[in-house]
Amino acid sequence: MGKVVNILKKIGAVITDDHFVYTSGKHGSVYIRKDVLFPHTQLASQVGKTMADKVKDLGIEVVVGPSVAGIVLSQWVAFHLSEITGSEVLSVFTEKGYDDKQVYDRPQMLMRGYDKLVRGKKVLVVEDLTTTGSSVLKVVERVREAGGQVMAVFVLVNRNPDEVNEKMMKAPFHSLAVFRADAFEEKDCPLCKKGVPINKEVGHGKEYLAVKRK
Repeated sequence: MGKVVNILKKIGAVITDDHFVYTSGKHGSVYIRKDVLFPHTQLASQVGKTMADKVKDLGIEVVVGPSVAGIVLSQWVAFHLSEITGSEVLSVFTEKGYDDKQVYDRPQMLMRGYDKLVRGKKVLVVEDLTTTGSSVLKVVERVREAGGQVMAVFVLVNRNPDEVNEKMMKAPFHSLAVFRADAFEEKDCPLCKKGVPINKEVGHGKEYLAVKRK
């Protein structure tokens, strides 16, 4: 499963045998609390440097990550790319906009004038975890809409390599680790059918239940 997953397990970031709602809205029994990694700055820096080393020859000018955890990755990868290449590499992020979609699936947008910083630039898109790939794909689309050239997509952990890959992103795709885990639509979720309570403390269960109550 890779060194990164072993690190995540060691710091208690991998939770199994529960009922979670993921960013995509799908359900599953395994959750990776990647946020547990980021308070450990040396480990986070190490991850960022590993990513930077693998893309150092792509001429990256801007690194983009989705909020929230993607911001930390974006900062570290951009920092190490700047150190390696000797040229400043910018770090920006997308954040959730507002529309009539469900709370946990609002679209990622380039705000705060960051669209101007990626326009005409060679961009690396980074993400912490992919299950369906929909969240990071939205970031890729926002970058392209803003006129940026997506040179590669790099994720910390890919849970679904059969679907989340270069073909989906239409760009070179890399992951530091693969951790396969099933994800189900609500109507197909075996945990829902068994009546297993949704975890409200980890993942997007709290938001999901709030929407269901409306």
